[in-house]
Amino acid sequence: MTGLLPRPPLKVYLVTAAAGSSFLEFGPLSTMHFLAAAFLFLALSASALAEPVHFKDCGSGVGVIKEVNVNPCSTQPCQLHKGQSYSVNVTFTSNTQSQGSKAVVHGIVMGVSIPFPIPEPDGCKSGISCPIEKDKTYSYLNKLPVKSEYPSIKLVVEWELKDDKDQRLFCWQIPVQIAG
Repeated sequence: MTGLLPRPPLKVYLVTAAAGSSFLEFGPLSTMHFLAAAFLFLALSASALAEPVHFKDCGSGVGVIKEVNVNPCSTQPCQLHKGQSYSVNVTFTSNTQSQGSKAVVHGIVMGVSIPFPIPEPDGCKSGISCPIEKDKTYSYLNKLPVKSEYPSIKLVVEWELKDDKDQRLFCWQIPVQIAG
């Protein structure tokens, strides 16, 4: 191993600020390692928060779903608590062009489809840069609010995103349990 310099020893200093608080100061090489480790930790923590769920594709006609994340939903059926809101992130690839998109959400109870209103149905205001282009991958972001007046029940959530020709960019279903 000729040509390699020996690694300098780790220098750690305890520095006390005027107010009495203290922090650690690392040497220059160690600072770079510390920042890299901190970045890696934050990236892994963020990805741990995004929880992919097993979903059923219910007819994504002009798009392909890559992944569906509902946060928090660590087990299925997802336990949705009344009065809370859940983040939904769908990564999909469009197979068509569209000037806009609109989300339509339903709860399916014993085979009956019931409209499930969401705060922002406009996909172009939900993380998608419009116009939508063919063969481009998008990350759709929205919220699923669970109102306090909803009954405690098991159901299937069906979430569609339609293009400007009313074709499904994506459609997915997941089982949920609404609880008090």
